[in-house]
Amino acid sequence: MDLTAKYQQNNPWPARNGQRVLFILDGRNSFETDLLKQWIHHHRTSGNEEFDAPQVILELGDDRKKIDSAKLVIALALPADTLVAPLRVAWLPSQEDIDSGPQLRNLFFGDPRHPSARRGRRIFSESPERMRLIAGAPDSVANLRQRFEQHHNIEEGDAQQAFAEFVGRQAALVLDIAERRLQGGRYKVPRHVAASLRSSPAFNEAVEALALASGKPKSELMTEAAGYMAEMVSRPSTFWLDFYARFNKFCLGLGYEEKIVYDQAAVEKMRQVVRDNPAMLLWTHKTYLDGMVVPKVLYDNDFPMPHMFGGANMNFPGLGFLLHRAGAIFIKRSFQDNELYKITLRHYIGYLMEKRFPMNWAFEGTRSRMGKLMPPRYGLLKYVLEACHATDATNIHIIPISISYDLIRDVEEYATEQTGRGKGAESLRWFVGYIRSLARPMGKVYMDIGEPVVLAEAPHPDDKLALSKIAFEVAVEANHVTPITFPSLVTMSLLGASPGALTEAEVVQDLDVLLAWAEARQLRISADFDRAYADQMAGLLGIMIDEGMVTRYDEGPDVVYAIEQEQHAVASYYRNTIIHFFVNKAIIELALLKTSETEGATAPDVFWTEVDKLRDLFKFEFFYAPTEQFHQQIREELARYADNWEELLQQGASGFLQIQTNMLLLVSHATLLTFAEAYSVVADLLARMDASESLGEEQCVTKSLKLGHQAYLQRRISSPASIGKLLFKNGFKVAEHRKLTAGGGKEVASGRKALAMEIRDVLRRLELIRALGVATRGTTMEKQQ
Repeated sequence: MDLTAKYQQNNPWPARNGQRVLFILDGRNSFETDLLKQWIHHHRTSGNEEFDAPQVILELGDDRKKIDSAKLVIALALPADTLVAPLRVAWLPSQEDIDSGPQLRNLFFGDPRHPSARRGRRIFSESPERMRLIAGAPDSVANLRQRFEQHHNIEEGDAQQAFAEFVGRQAALVLDIAERRLQGGRYKVPRHVAASLRSSPAFNEAVEALALASGKPKSELMTEAAGYMAEMVSRPSTFWLDFYARFNKFCLGLGYEEKIVYDQAAVEKMRQVVRDNPAMLLWTHKTYLDGMVVPKVLYDNDFPMPHMFGGANMNFPGLGFLLHRAGAIFIKRSFQDNELYKITLRHYIGYLMEKRFPMNWAFEGTRSRMGKLMPPRYGLLKYVLEACHATDATNIHIIPISISYDLIRDVEEYATEQTGRGKGAESLRWFVGYIRSLARPMGKVYMDIGEPVVLAEAPHPDDKLALSKIAFEVAVEANHVTPITFPSLVTMSLLGASPGALTEAEVVQDLDVLLAWAEARQLRISADFDRAYADQMAGLLGIMIDEGMVTRYDEGPDVVYAIEQEQHAVASYYRNTIIHFFVNKAIIELALLKTSETEGATAPDVFWTEVDKLRDLFKFEFFYAPTEQFHQQIREELARYADNWEELLQQGASGFLQIQTNMLLLVSHATLLTFAEAYSVVADLLARMDASESLGEEQCVTKSLKLGHQAYLQRRISSPASIGKLLFKNGFKVAEHRKLTAGGGKEVASGRKALAMEIRDVLRRLELIRALGVATRGTTMEKQQ
């Protein structure tokens, strides 16, 4: 294909009605500039003389360089109806480059999408189809000036230069839009962000107000803000986005199956939401790999790049460089007292949201060390919503995303960390070791997308209650879409049988009952859950056996499976990923047993009192529905086992047995025992103390770790999984909430003893329910739907 044929494919001259034309040529080098000039000349029709279409050459591809607007200032002194027409040469990667992804040689020879003049000539000579001439949407000088004056706050003396820079940025924007039709939507990136922020009226007003309040000159504050922008504003490019995608694929592929399990329809629905609304993608956090899952799925589906907040701990040489060029925003660990930093961050976030660049981060703020959802941290959500409030954003969509795994390399580290050992600092050396440790089979990765939490407008920045409600809704929906996987069900079954082992037939029976229970309640079950597990148990359990989590013994007459005591903490992690589905049932079982010890008209009151007490006892562990809705959930669950459950409550032990018989499988001991045993350690610690003594959180954790180990050796607690820092911290919160941690008099002493007795009674009932489960295992029962 020769140049003439290329030029004939489309016309760079905009349709016009006697208007003059100003061409802006985005030429990265002399070869590209010559191509664009010849393209213009080729389509110059009669009456279009050279002087009628001035050409200004600008380099718009590098955001770090200030646009050289001097020539543009002069050229823009044209009639107001003059059409500004931006042009660019785009280069498509070769099929080899597409198949292989970014290569090391690209770091030395450059991105094949942005070749040098010499390389561009060679590419055109060998593969002319890879060169495309593109024209951005034209606009008149009058329209551009009107938009500039509406959205920019510029001193009178700088107006002409600022307007020229604005026109240059708009030219880059429309050219990017045109090029994305060739390259793909995944390469949509914000351009010239810092310059746009510095000229924003809202940002300037905020800095002026701070200058008045602080007494510092505005110019000094603007210079300081420019430094913050250089730190926080990400600098994504096509090459580094491709490189990051390949890096994510490599890391995830070391231990996991290539295809991430997700619902394509849900992804397409999310695409529509992100395109049409300011959006945040908030995902659950279980491992360092979580931050790779969402970007990989979005990249594979040609989504615009999501900006991700990154902790300063991950901004070390190597990884920090890559992430900063792939959309990561690294922010200072603490900036509460730095008002200018907060203003800059708020307006940067507001800019991204306004331009429909989705934000994404782990809303728990840290990796879950126990498998279940951690309490949300409000900091980033608060700043993003403040930015939405400041920019009057409407129809804000917060999309919860649950990321799950069959197995997780980090869990062994969590189990060790919870016993009191410290966590090593992140560094490049640490990261290389971490990546190497992923090279072992760990099954599949799952990404499940929840229904958006939609805000008509952002709450007032001082409305803490609204913020907590929003975070709660996100957490509940994330829990709701967390899938039940084979490892999570197996660990729940085997931990429930501990310290005993189960035959293969017993494991299958447990899985049948648990799966039927979940399906009857329309709970999320992983899309690829293999219902034929009974025929391939050894293979499905193979990875868990190889990891040492599950023990298989086949030298007796039956093959049996068990989880050894030292693996309980690891196995509990996987069970805890779905534990929230079973909490209400566990509370019902415990409350029913308590009620069975009472007969008569007071039994319903005893039941509901106990339900509320248990809900309160474990409120720092789980997310409950509001009280009335929670009570309705309890009623609906009970109605599944007996229509006349309210009458049966009044019949004491016989009524309890009738309801329990229909339950198929008891779960409270497999669900709540770990937490109750940990709380008992904290309660015993407090009960041993003199009433006048106070107990702080860190002191409580340190002493509980020692007392917990002693209690395990004495078998007063059943498992080392009940010994953990986070468990003891939540036990401390329970006591603190009841005002039992500060020293006092007789009321404190009696309160501490009452707490210890309350938890011991819960443990007593959990042991009874465990024994009932053992006694009834293997009984043939009709499945309750």
